[in-house]
Amino acid sequence: MRTRDEIECWLTDMDGVLVHENQALPGAAELLQQWTDAGTPFLVLTNNSIFTPRDLSARLRSSGLNVPEERIWTSALATADFLKQQSPGGTAFVIGEVGLTTALHEAGFIMTETNPDYVVVGETRNYSFEAITKAIRLLLKGARFIVTNPDATGPSAEGPMPATGAIAALITKATGMEPYVVGKPNPMMFRSAMNRIGAHSENTGMIGDRMDTDIVAGIEAGLHTVLVLTGISDTAEIARYPFRPDEILDGVHQLLSAEPVESDAI
Repeated sequence: MRTRDEIECWLTDMDGVLVHENQALPGAAELLQQWTDAGTPFLVLTNNSIFTPRDLSARLRSSGLNVPEERIWTSALATADFLKQQSPGGTAFVIGEVGLTTALHEAGFIMTETNPDYVVVGETRNYSFEAITKAIRLLLKGARFIVTNPDATGPSAEGPMPATGAIAALITKATGMEPYVVGKPNPMMFRSAMNRIGAHSENTGMIGDRMDTDIVAGIEAGLHTVLVLTGISDTAEIARYPFRPDEILDGVHQLLSAEPVESDAI
């Protein structure tokens, strides 16, 4: 089993690991600085497909975290990367925001409502019944169904709101078609992130706060997995699953130590 001192590259989730409600979590700024000073390749991952990396970099900066846009990997970027490999110069009908449409444009895709190769559904604050209806009809005519991430709900100031997975379920019910989901917990998102920074699973670690996305995908991608308890998981949540992370930490501040701490997950 790998130890933390064998890890040369890092992938980390954003919400619940580095920030919570736009506030930097203890040790997050210092850890990012430690990686930067050491020249450690890293990427900050998020299933959120609404924002571009530039937008997210600015939001993190306002929280006191310095993450250049080239160090951010979203489910929108992973989806665009996947589709570029599958169908270079393809066409898509897109339900989503600028984070997704920009990523697809930059990957050489053409947005169209006429016989697209793909229907791509991502996060949006303005799901339109008309657009969902159009997506259903295009799928029934032969388009392939792609979803950026499976999250059924997302947070808002007023409470949970329907997210990509919920809209995808509506479309699946209407068409009988299951989508291919690119974002976490699909380990493909981690593999595309590693390709982006030239990392290999043998020497890459993944830090997350969710057992059902970050940790399971990290395990399936062959990474060293670190669960932090600053997000949604607690010991009762961890016990529900048949798999375990390599390490369980109170927060990323425990990664600042030069000496690896003994894993609690053994």
